[in-house]
Amino acid sequence: MGRDLHVHFKNTRETAFALRKLSLTKAKSYLEDVIAHKQAIPFRRYCGGVGRTAQAKSRHSNGQGRWPVKSARFILDLLKNAESNAEVKGLDVDTIYVSHIQVNQA
Repeated sequence: MGRDLHVHFKNTRETAFALRKLSLTKAKSYLEDVIAHKQAIPFRRYCGGVGRTAQAKSRHSNGQGRWPVKSARFILDLLKNAESNAEVKGLDVDTIYVSHIQVNQA
């Protein structure tokens, strides 16, 4: 759980929405690709002024997408923390997936 994180709400909301129903390993590799600008985050709701890119079209979007690196780093840290918590509890990390992720505005 992250609190008082200094990131843009709209970018983080779109990043979190792109991770829903992904396994933990796929979500982590996807965020690492976003940080390296290999895959884009599709912007669906807050897409005013967002340019189009072919990378966003591969994720079932209208083509609008960005690479919110700061939001991706914060969410990647949260996923690594969740993975560590699962290992401490003795859960199988390969079967864990992102079932619920929520971003609240301050």
